[in-house]
Amino acid sequence: MNPRVYSILFVCMGNICRSPMAEAVFADMVAKAGLADQFEIDSAGTSREEEGSPAHPSTLAMLSKYKITGYNGRARQIAHTDLSDFDYVLAMDRSNLKFILRFALGAQAEVRLFLSYAKDAGLVSVDEVPMVFVAVEGVGRFEARNVRVAEYAGPRVFLDDGVQV
Repeated sequence: MNPRVYSILFVCMGNICRSPMAEAVFADMVAKAGLADQFEIDSAGTSREEEGSPAHPSTLAMLSKYKITGYNGRARQIAHTDLSDFDYVLAMDRSNLKFILRFALGAQAEVRLFLSYAKDAGLVSVDEVPMVFVAVEGVGRFEARNVRVAEYAGPRVFLDDGVQV
């Protein structure tokens, strides 16, 4: 019997910072746990502005710092079909969640804030990963804010179907 495959889509605004970081960290954790065949992992943005762009250099630098290499995703906009194709659609903030929910009527996916699972479990006091403006705040602030993604991207935080890492 084949194991159940969980499909997870991480969503931020541009799909170049927060959601690709969550995708890469999550994929790394799943692979290290030997569960890669049980997950389909992707990311998308609510905006088309960055469509086709690679992850932001600061995102790639932070992933590299944590020895997560080889991420080569390209930004794409979330599609209505994603709400049926994925089991979980996890928005990084309320603005993204609101965008997704506008066209989620009849969706099969569970649509929630990414950190809501960690908050429900008592691991964090916030449920949003704030948007980062790297050019204004600098890489240090980028890393400090996005460590939430790195720390809470594991499947143990939001899956309660018996799959534990």
